[in-house]
Amino acid sequence: MAIFIKALLLVVVAEMGDKTQLLAMAMAGKYKAKQVLAGVLVATILNHALAVAAGSYLSSFIPMNTVKIVAAISFLIFGLWTLRGDKIDEEGEKKNRFGPIITVTIAFFLAEMGDKTQLMTIAIAAESHKPIFILMGTTTGMLIADGIGIMGGAWMCRHISEIYIKWVAGIVFLFFGTITIYNAVPSWLINPIYIIPYFLILGMLIYLVGVKFAYYGQVCGIVSADKNVLKDNTK
Repeated sequence: MAIFIKALLLVVVAEMGDKTQLLAMAMAGKYKAKQVLAGVLVATILNHALAVAAGSYLSSFIPMNTVKIVAAISFLIFGLWTLRGDKIDEEGEKKNRFGPIITVTIAFFLAEMGDKTQLMTIAIAAESHKPIFILMGTTTGMLIADGIGIMGGAWMCRHISEIYIKWVAGIVFLFFGTITIYNAVPSWLINPIYIIPYFLILGMLIYLVGVKFAYYGQVCGIVSADKNVLKDNTK
């Protein structure tokens, strides 16, 4: 049960501001919320099942300590990725040729390929040996995060600055990554000679990706666009 909760929470924070959440917001401007969530559910199960299978396969022939270090580095990358933010591009606009649910499913499945939530699922699956609970946790996390984006996007933009959401999610990943590295590396590396440079480098990377080259206004921009679409449709 612990791995289910861990997978759920990590996916929720990873998905906040991610391009698949932005895609959910965009799709909600054209289709009913339940149709979008149904498409997200099907796409996530298919995509993350592949990710869990890949992670479980890797863990079968890679030493566990190596897996933990790789997972820790992955969490750090996901944290920096989250701080930088994501944006939706024209590829997120899929023509409605198959009906709403299938259209959303195809769009989400393609958007999730190589995305940080899929890569994170691989990392968690490689670190643990409970694939069913991981798949359940990541799928539930995707539905919660995208449901928040669809239902609560406008409320969040009115009451919570987008930058706070990104930074809280990013810091959660950096914290998990740092703790995992601490538990995985040899004890002789746990001393100020290595710890101080680690935090200096991490701080520099946080500044570069979280401040200098970050994407801003993507989430609320999508919400505003969706509201305009809905207004146009009611005229």
